[in-house]
Amino acid sequence: MKMPLTMTEMPREKLLDKGAQSLSDAELVAIFLRTGNRQQNVLELAHSTLRRFGSLKAMFQATLVDFQQISGIGNAKYVQIQACLELSRRYLAEQLAHQTNLHSSNATKQYLLAELKAETKEVFAVLLLNNQHQVIGFERLFFGTINAAAVYPRVIVEYVLKQHAAAVILCHNHPSGIAEPSVADKQITYQIERALALIDVNVLDHIIVAGHQCFSFAEHCLMSNEI
Repeated sequence: MKMPLTMTEMPREKLLDKGAQSLSDAELVAIFLRTGNRQQNVLELAHSTLRRFGSLKAMFQATLVDFQQISGIGNAKYVQIQACLELSRRYLAEQLAHQTNLHSSNATKQYLLAELKAETKEVFAVLLLNNQHQVIGFERLFFGTINAAAVYPRVIVEYVLKQHAAAVILCHNHPSGIAEPSVADKQITYQIERALALIDVNVLDHIIVAGHQCFSFAEHCLMSNEI
């Protein structure tokens, strides 16, 4: 006679039977937690943890101190969740490393989402490409307040020269969740394009990450060489 499944085994069995995409957020979190506490089984603890933080995004942004305040979740669970987040970033980065022609690649957007969507302050970064438009580096260069970042084209030129990049994709996040570019976003894009043109480096795109969505300057024909 087959033994009944435990609360921990239920999400695991569901994953094996129907795939990871079939699991709810709470079921996926329950697999990480493995066990509940004295008051809750593991699925109940997963649900209450998500409710406490409000979303998966907030849970991944939470600090170790935040996790230590939840009964049944301590250092080990925090480490596991952060390791999962970093593995997803590295997986997407590895995918990018084998891509060519990243001008409008969905893989590029997914990678930038993984890198920037959890940032609570504005970050301006540069994705560096070689002559075959393969990724050779990603660097956060400027950090701002909740709604602004000071961006200096000269610093970008110096960094691109140092890394011997042939092309770049600019990117930054909008913590407000609004993906549309501002007038300032457009102005700094054109300034950087002009500065990099002087050293024969092409700006393929400028991608804005806002929540779970991206806005591509190239796809909206907003790069200066497309206007």
